[in-house]
Amino acid sequence: MSMFVDTHCHLDDTSLADRLPEVLARAEAAGVTRFIVPGVGPDCWNDVMAVAMGRKGVFGAPGIHPMWAMQFGAKPLARLEQLCSDAVAVGEIGLDYGYEVSREVQQHAFQAQLRLAIGCGLPVLIHSRRAFADTLALLRKEEVWRVGGVMHAFSGSAEIAAECVKLGLFIGIAGPITYENAIRPVTVVKQIPLEHLLLETDAPDLTPVPHRGKLNEPAFMVETAKKIAEVKGVSLEEVARVTTAGAERLFRLQA
Repeated sequence: MSMFVDTHCHLDDTSLADRLPEVLARAEAAGVTRFIVPGVGPDCWNDVMAVAMGRKGVFGAPGIHPMWAMQFGAKPLARLEQLCSDAVAVGEIGLDYGYEVSREVQQHAFQAQLRLAIGCGLPVLIHSRRAFADTLALLRKEEVWRVGGVMHAFSGSAEIAAECVKLGLFIGIAGPITYENAIRPVTVVKQIPLEHLLLETDAPDLTPVPHRGKLNEPAFMVETAKKIAEVKGVSLEEVARVTTAGAERLFRLQA
Protein backbone atom coordinates (compact mmCIF):
# COMPACT_ATOMS: atom_id res chain seq x y z
CA MET A 1 0.00 0.00 0.00
CA SER A 2 1.14 3.56 -0.75
CA MET A 3 2.09 5.63 2.29
CA PHE A 4 1.15 9.31 2.51
CA VAL A 5 1.92 12.29 4.76
CA ASP A 6 -0.86 14.79 5.52
CA THR A 7 1.21 17.95 5.86
CA HIS A 8 -1.61 20.11 7.27
CA CYS A 9 -4.47 18.76 9.38
CA HIS A 10 -6.04 20.34 12.46
CA LEU A 11 -6.33 17.20 14.57
CA ASP A 12 -6.70 19.39 17.66
CA ASP A 13 -10.04 20.71 16.37
CA THR A 14 -12.78 19.33 18.62
CA SER A 15 -14.62 17.86 15.62
CA LEU A 16 -11.62 15.55 15.12
CA ALA A 17 -10.02 15.42 18.57
CA ASP A 18 -13.20 14.03 20.16
CA ARG A 19 -12.95 10.95 17.93
CA LEU A 20 -9.24 10.92 17.22
CA PRO A 21 -8.61 7.15 17.57
CA GLU A 22 -11.13 6.32 14.85
CA VAL A 23 -9.95 9.21 12.65
CA LEU A 24 -6.36 7.97 12.85
CA ALA A 25 -7.44 4.36 12.30
CA ARG A 26 -9.29 5.31 9.10
CA ALA A 27 -6.30 7.31 7.95
CA GLU A 28 -3.93 4.39 8.50
CA ALA A 29 -6.27 2.08 6.60
CA ALA A 30 -6.13 4.54 3.68
CA GLY A 31 -2.33 4.72 3.80
CA VAL A 32 -2.02 8.11 5.52
CA THR A 33 0.41 7.41 8.34
CA ARG A 34 2.00 10.72 9.33
CA PHE A 35 0.41 14.05 10.16
CA ILE A 36 1.59 17.64 10.65
CA VAL A 37 -0.74 19.49 13.04
CA PRO A 38 -0.49 23.30 12.81
CA GLY A 39 -1.52 25.75 15.49
CA VAL A 40 -3.45 28.93 14.79
CA GLY A 41 -3.01 30.86 18.03
CA PRO A 42 -1.66 30.72 21.59
CA ASP A 43 -4.95 29.38 22.98
CA CYS A 44 -4.62 26.15 21.00
CA TRP A 45 -0.89 25.49 21.24
CA ASN A 46 -1.15 23.21 24.27
CA ASP A 47 -3.80 21.13 22.50
CA VAL A 48 -1.71 20.93 19.33
CA MET A 49 1.36 19.71 21.18
CA ALA A 50 -0.72 17.34 23.35
CA VAL A 51 -2.20 15.70 20.25
CA ALA A 52 1.31 15.08 18.96
CA MET A 53 2.82 13.93 22.23
CA GLY A 54 3.06 10.17 22.55
CA ARG A 55 1.42 9.45 19.19
CA LYS A 56 3.61 7.90 16.57
CA GLY A 57 3.59 9.83 13.32
CA VAL A 58 1.84 12.97 14.67
CA PHE A 59 3.89 16.16 14.79
CA GLY A 60 3.11 19.65 16.08
CA ALA A 61 3.68 22.95 14.25
CA PRO A 62 2.48 25.85 16.43
CA GLY A 63 2.15 29.39 15.09
CA ILE A 64 -0.14 32.41 14.97
CA HIS A 65 -2.54 32.53 12.02
CA PRO A 66 -3.08 35.97 10.43
CA MET A 67 -6.67 35.90 11.67
CA TRP A 68 -5.30 35.89 15.23
CA ALA A 69 -2.39 38.27 14.61
CA MET A 70 -3.81 40.67 17.22
CA GLN A 71 -2.76 38.10 19.83
CA PHE A 72 0.87 38.37 18.80
CA GLY A 73 3.31 39.94 21.26
CA ALA A 74 6.47 39.38 23.25
CA LYS A 75 5.00 36.76 25.60
CA PRO A 76 3.42 34.60 22.87
CA LEU A 77 6.65 34.85 20.85
CA ALA A 78 8.68 33.67 23.85
CA ARG A 79 6.25 30.78 24.40
CA LEU A 80 6.42 29.86 20.72
CA GLU A 81 10.20 29.78 20.90
CA GLN A 82 9.98 27.33 23.80
CA LEU A 83 7.62 25.08 21.84
CA CYS A 84 9.91 25.04 18.82
CA SER A 85 12.16 22.48 20.50
CA ASP A 86 9.34 19.91 20.20
CA ALA A 87 7.94 21.08 16.86
CA VAL A 88 8.72 20.17 13.24
CA ALA A 89 7.60 23.52 11.79
CA VAL A 90 6.16 26.93 12.66
CA GLY A 91 2.66 27.43 11.35
CA GLU A 92 0.29 28.32 10.31
CA ILE A 93 1.55 31.82 9.73
CA GLY A 94 1.19 34.35 6.93
CA LEU A 95 -0.99 37.11 5.53
CA ASP A 96 -4.71 37.17 4.74
CA TYR A 97 -6.18 40.47 3.67
CA GLY A 98 -9.68 39.04 3.74
CA TYR A 99 -9.77 39.47 7.51
CA GLU A 100 -10.50 42.62 9.51
CA VAL A 101 -7.02 42.61 11.00
CA SER A 102 -4.81 45.45 9.83
CA ARG A 103 -2.15 44.65 7.28
CA GLU A 104 0.50 46.20 9.51
CA VAL A 105 -0.42 43.94 12.45
CA GLN A 106 -0.42 40.86 10.22
CA GLN A 107 2.90 41.76 8.62
CA HIS A 108 4.55 42.36 11.98
CA ALA A 109 3.42 38.99 13.36
CA PHE A 110 4.36 37.17 10.15
CA GLN A 111 7.83 38.69 9.92
CA ALA A 112 8.64 38.02 13.57
CA GLN A 113 7.54 34.40 13.27
CA LEU A 114 9.56 33.95 10.08
CA ARG A 115 12.62 35.21 11.90
CA LEU A 116 11.95 32.89 14.83
CA ALA A 117 11.50 29.87 12.55
CA ILE A 118 14.72 30.61 10.70
CA GLY A 119 16.56 31.14 13.97
CA CYS A 120 15.29 27.77 15.20
CA GLY A 121 16.00 26.05 11.90
CA LEU A 122 12.36 25.10 11.33
CA PRO A 123 10.33 25.23 8.10
CA VAL A 124 7.15 27.29 7.93
CA LEU A 125 3.53 26.55 7.01
CA ILE A 126 2.34 29.63 5.14
CA HIS A 127 -1.24 30.87 4.81
CA SER A 128 -1.60 33.45 2.06
CA ARG A 129 -4.87 34.82 0.66
CA ARG A 130 -5.37 38.08 -1.22
CA ALA A 131 -1.81 38.94 -0.19
CA PHE A 132 0.60 37.09 -2.45
CA ALA A 133 2.71 40.12 -3.38
CA ASP A 134 3.35 41.10 0.24
CA THR A 135 3.79 37.47 1.28
CA LEU A 136 6.47 36.92 -1.34
CA ALA A 137 8.17 40.20 -0.47
CA LEU A 138 8.53 39.21 3.19
CA LEU A 139 9.60 35.67 2.33
CA ARG A 140 12.36 37.05 0.12
CA LYS A 141 13.40 39.67 2.68
CA GLU A 142 13.71 37.10 5.48
CA GLU A 143 15.41 34.53 3.21
CA VAL A 144 12.92 31.76 3.79
CA TRP A 145 15.00 29.50 1.57
CA ARG A 146 17.21 28.90 4.60
CA VAL A 147 14.53 26.66 6.14
CA GLY A 148 11.93 26.09 3.41
CA GLY A 149 8.25 25.54 3.97
CA VAL A 150 4.86 24.95 2.41
CA MET A 151 2.43 27.32 0.74
CA HIS A 152 -0.58 25.86 2.52
CA ALA A 153 -3.69 25.00 0.43
CA PHE A 154 -2.23 27.08 -2.37
CA SER A 155 -4.85 29.11 -4.27
CA GLY A 156 -2.66 31.28 -6.47
CA SER A 157 -1.60 31.06 -10.09
CA ALA A 158 1.02 28.78 -11.58
CA GLU A 159 3.25 31.84 -12.04
CA ILE A 160 3.09 32.69 -8.33
CA ALA A 161 3.67 29.02 -7.48
CA ALA A 162 6.83 29.08 -9.59
CA GLU A 163 8.07 32.12 -7.64
CA CYS A 164 7.43 30.25 -4.39
CA VAL A 165 9.37 27.23 -5.65
CA LYS A 166 12.32 29.53 -6.42
CA LEU A 167 12.30 30.45 -2.72
CA GLY A 168 12.63 26.78 -1.73
CA LEU A 169 8.96 26.31 -0.87
CA PHE A 170 6.67 23.38 -1.58
CA ILE A 171 3.17 23.93 -2.93
CA GLY A 172 0.47 22.38 -0.72
CA ILE A 173 -2.34 20.75 -2.69
CA ALA A 174 -5.63 20.09 -0.91
CA GLY A 175 -9.21 19.04 -1.65
CA PRO A 176 -10.18 21.94 -3.96
CA ILE A 177 -8.27 20.32 -6.82
CA THR A 178 -11.02 17.68 -6.91
CA TYR A 179 -13.83 20.21 -7.29
CA GLU A 180 -15.68 20.38 -10.59
CA ASN A 181 -14.85 24.06 -11.07
CA ALA A 182 -11.15 23.67 -10.18
CA ILE A 183 -9.04 25.58 -12.70
CA ARG A 184 -6.11 27.18 -10.91
CA PRO A 185 -5.20 24.13 -8.79
CA VAL A 186 -5.22 21.89 -11.86
CA THR A 187 -3.06 24.35 -13.80
CA VAL A 188 -0.61 24.57 -10.89
CA VAL A 189 -0.31 20.79 -10.66
CA LYS A 190 0.20 20.55 -14.42
CA GLN A 191 2.99 23.12 -14.47
CA ILE A 192 4.82 22.58 -11.17
CA PRO A 193 7.02 19.45 -10.98
CA LEU A 194 5.73 16.75 -8.67
CA GLU A 195 8.92 17.06 -6.62
CA HIS A 196 7.72 20.48 -5.44
CA LEU A 197 4.20 19.43 -4.42
CA LEU A 198 2.98 18.19 -1.04
CA LEU A 199 -0.38 16.73 -0.01
CA GLU A 200 -2.63 18.06 2.73
CA THR A 201 -6.24 18.04 3.90
CA ASP A 202 -6.66 21.14 6.10
CA ALA A 203 -9.06 18.85 7.96
CA PRO A 204 -11.77 19.39 9.07
CA ASP A 205 -12.08 21.87 6.16
CA LEU A 206 -11.66 21.63 2.34
CA THR A 207 -13.26 18.21 2.03
CA PRO A 208 -12.52 16.63 -1.37
CA VAL A 209 -14.97 15.02 -3.79
CA PRO A 210 -16.66 12.55 -3.30
CA HIS A 211 -16.89 13.32 0.43
CA ARG A 212 -18.08 16.94 0.21
CA GLY A 213 -20.75 17.68 2.79
CA LYS A 214 -18.81 15.73 5.43
CA LEU A 215 -16.14 16.98 7.82
CA ASN A 216 -12.77 16.43 6.19
CA GLU A 217 -10.28 14.00 7.69
CA PRO A 218 -6.86 12.63 6.68
CA ALA A 219 -8.24 9.42 5.19
CA PHE A 220 -9.90 11.50 2.45
CA MET A 221 -6.54 12.88 1.27
CA VAL A 222 -6.14 9.90 -1.04
CA GLU A 223 -8.77 11.48 -3.30
CA THR A 224 -6.51 14.51 -3.70
CA ALA A 225 -3.58 12.22 -4.49
CA LYS A 226 -5.64 10.39 -7.11
CA LYS A 227 -6.52 13.67 -8.81
CA ILE A 228 -2.87 14.73 -8.89
CA ALA A 229 -1.97 11.37 -10.42
CA GLU A 230 -4.65 11.87 -13.07
CA VAL A 231 -3.51 15.41 -13.90
CA LYS A 232 0.16 14.42 -13.99
CA GLY A 233 -0.42 11.18 -15.88
CA VAL A 234 1.48 9.13 -13.30
CA SER A 235 0.55 6.35 -10.91
CA LEU A 236 -0.88 6.90 -7.44
CA GLU A 237 2.17 5.07 -6.12
CA GLU A 238 4.45 7.64 -7.77
CA VAL A 239 2.52 10.52 -6.21
CA ALA A 240 2.82 8.83 -2.82
CA ARG A 241 6.54 8.12 -3.23
CA VAL A 242 7.55 11.60 -4.37
CA THR A 243 5.34 13.65 -2.03
CA THR A 244 6.24 11.50 0.97
CA ALA A 245 9.94 11.87 0.22
CA GLY A 246 9.47 15.64 0.00
CA ALA A 247 7.65 15.78 3.34
CA GLU A 248 10.30 13.62 5.00
CA ARG A 249 13.03 15.90 3.72
CA LEU A 250 11.32 19.18 4.66
CA PHE A 251 10.15 18.17 8.14
CA ARG A 252 13.10 15.83 8.83
CA LEU A 253 10.81 12.88 9.39
CA GLN A 254 12.22 9.40 9.65
CA ALA A 255 11.55 7.27 6.57
